[in-house]
Amino acid sequence: MTAPMAETDHDMKRRLPTDWKSNAMQKRISARYASERRFRLIGLAAIAMSAGFLAFLLISMLSSGLGGFTRTEIAVKFDFPKAAIMVDPAMLHGVNADQALSNANLPAATAQAAIDTLGKGGDELLSPSAWVEVRDIIKDDPAILGRSEILSLPASADIDLAAKGNAPAAAEQAYARLDEAGLVSRSFNGGFLTSSDATDPSQVGIWGALKGSLLTMAVTLLLSFPIGVLAALYLEEYAPRNRWTDMIEVSINNLAAVPSIIFGLLGLAIFLNLLHLPRSAALVGGMTLALMTMPVIVIAGRNAIKAVPPSIRDAALGIGASPVQVVFHHVLPLALPGIMTGTIIGMARALGETAPLLMIGMRAFIASPPDGITAPATVLPVQIFLWSDEVSKGFVEKTSAAIIVLLMFLLGMNSIAIYLRNKFEKRW
Repeated sequence: MTAPMAETDHDMKRRLPTDWKSNAMQKRISARYASERRFRLIGLAAIAMSAGFLAFLLISMLSSGLGGFTRTEIAVKFDFPKAAIMVDPAMLHGVNADQALSNANLPAATAQAAIDTLGKGGDELLSPSAWVEVRDIIKDDPAILGRSEILSLPASADIDLAAKGNAPAAAEQAYARLDEAGLVSRSFNGGFLTSSDATDPSQVGIWGALKGSLLTMAVTLLLSFPIGVLAALYLEEYAPRNRWTDMIEVSINNLAAVPSIIFGLLGLAIFLNLLHLPRSAALVGGMTLALMTMPVIVIAGRNAIKAVPPSIRDAALGIGASPVQVVFHHVLPLALPGIMTGTIIGMARALGETAPLLMIGMRAFIASPPDGITAPATVLPVQIFLWSDEVSKGFVEKTSAAIIVLLMFLLGMNSIAIYLRNKFEKRW
């Protein structure tokens, strides 16, 4: 009888209230609070480090790339009556104006005007494409051929770099002389946003690559979004649960993690070598990126569809809706915000891809914007890659400026997608 009583007393002693004011408990509480404070500090440090890296990236891109949106111009006195420009002003009002000006020997006339204004070697201070500006001025105002005019023409790449403080000593001295004479000025480089690729860094533009990106992303979205959403609906709502379905699900999950260059090889083998589609076209680039984006949309779509409460389906079936009406009238609208999130992630990844597009030949020198999805084209990431490999220092700021445009393009695309996601979002 004594043993059970002793055990009962021991159990009662173990269940006594905890003395929270004891030294041991106060130490444990202090250690717990200290651990919580350390965790908060570590989290804040991680956020601060991430924000610091982001700020460093943005500041470095802005400091290096903002100069790409401006250009240096040199004032050149152009005496058109003495320039021996062999063109009839009457021919500049029709559709043959470009043909008439192409035979007017404008490069030589522009070089001579620069020498007359700036002295010996003055033609080397202008951009090799400065005559294009003269051609456009004549097209806009043919009457200028009968008078003298001071034209602001684009400077060479070295003079432009000297104006921004990053050029060889000879260019710095030449720029100092021009600046002292009041012949140089800075202006917004609208041609960077409206022109295509060129060999002269002072004349390059990103419109060709930007238009190629727009066409490629349009093809990618039109292919990957409907196919990915329909595949997610079938797998989640209609597909039987068997070995084949499990194999398909595993394959989709594996495809989402496959390196992008593998999709480039697949596009090269199927779209170019087998189907003989046009190389370096937005159509082939969009189809290749659609293969890469589709698994991401399928996975995100299945998760969004699975998150819709079963009570929604039961209520719709209870009031007489057919299974197809349940899916397309109730489940899909409620899952659409989650599907849009997956689409944003997939399209953002596709926009920044370079390797698969290089495999299908979208690294060619494209001097004019594409006029359709089958025309030769390039995209912004590939254009940035090509410019970063150039020897001329003038391409450095153009590369950073193109990165800024790419980031703005990505921000705009994501903003539209987020707006659509919030617009279709429904709460239950």
